[in-house]
Amino acid sequence: MKTLTVRLPESLVVEIEVESRGRGCSKSDIVRERLQRSTQTEPGQSASLDAIADLIGSVAGLPASMSARKKRYLKATGYGQKRAR
Repeated sequence: MKTLTVRLPESLVVEIEVESRGRGCSKSDIVRERLQRSTQTEPGQSASLDAIADLIGSVAGLPASMSARKKRYLKATGYGQKRAR
């Protein structure tokens, strides 16, 4: 293996150190795993989508798909109508 030196924000270093101690493995192992995970995501799927994937569809009272019948939904909720000040 080759060695690579990088500078990381203090908060990320602390996070890696805590995970390293908790799992009982080296910081290098943690960094390698995280780098490999980031390259294994599907093309076109962003990391931010992965971060919120479990929240999608979890808000009660909204239609299953906002794209379906959007005009009807927006009209029913009063979106775009003039309101008294």
